[in-house]
Amino acid sequence: MSLSLTELLAEPTSGRRRAVVLDSHDYAQSVFLQGKPVPWQEPMAYANFFGQVQGVLESDLALLSLDRFYAQRVAGDPTLQAAMSAKSRTGYALRTLLTDAATTAFVIELATIFSQTQRVPVVLQIPSPMQWLARTHPFSESADVSGLDADSAENASMYVADWLRGFAALPLMAVLLDDRGPALGPVPLSTYSPIANVTDHYRWALAQRHEDRVELHGSALRGAVIGADFWSSDSGTLPDGDFLVGEVPQHAVPERVLSRITALV
Repeated sequence: MSLSLTELLAEPTSGRRRAVVLDSHDYAQSVFLQGKPVPWQEPMAYANFFGQVQGVLESDLALLSLDRFYAQRVAGDPTLQAAMSAKSRTGYALRTLLTDAATTAFVIELATIFSQTQRVPVVLQIPSPMQWLARTHPFSESADVSGLDADSAENASMYVADWLRGFAALPLMAVLLDDRGPALGPVPLSTYSPIANVTDHYRWALAQRHEDRVELHGSALRGAVIGADFWSSDSGTLPDGDFLVGEVPQHAVPERVLSRITALV
């Protein structure tokens, strides 16, 4: 039987006292790729790139940043942009993006190869439905997102839930909804019940990432966020929390990062 997220958080395989989840994508692009483009279009190359980073930073979970993948995909595909702009209905652009057959097939291939090559459990990081709606809204209507509300977010979550079913065959540990971004009014995790139904069905954990914390669906466990100052000074302290989540700053000094990794015990 595979390890559950709760079990991993209780006893991290790294041997740390608390599990640590590191978002190192931007830092890794700067340091490991020397600023060159991330090889999103080559799944094995991307998996190898991530594995190299993981070998150094030793996150307890492998965070597959599909939020960044989709941002890159949309920016580089005028045909997809045109399809997303075909109608002005709220949510149309997001639904078009998530039902684009070629993009979905590719991202499932990417996630499959990633899952097969990483040595720690995999978490899919995607924008929360509200944030994803806000990012795609300008394609179908206008840049004004002030009209988006909890009902809009709940409707968007149905599109995301349908899309997530494409990953059913993968041994994912969790889905992480990143709610950081423009302040559009609070949307509690409970709003996204269509997504929770899918993750519960496939026995994936569901979590939501905020600026100052990470919450888990159906659990009292809370993740605390490692501050940016932790990576720049030996005096930086770690917050209280059941587990830790941190983003390594893009321009952090590599020698300092390696030193601070040893403080994550």
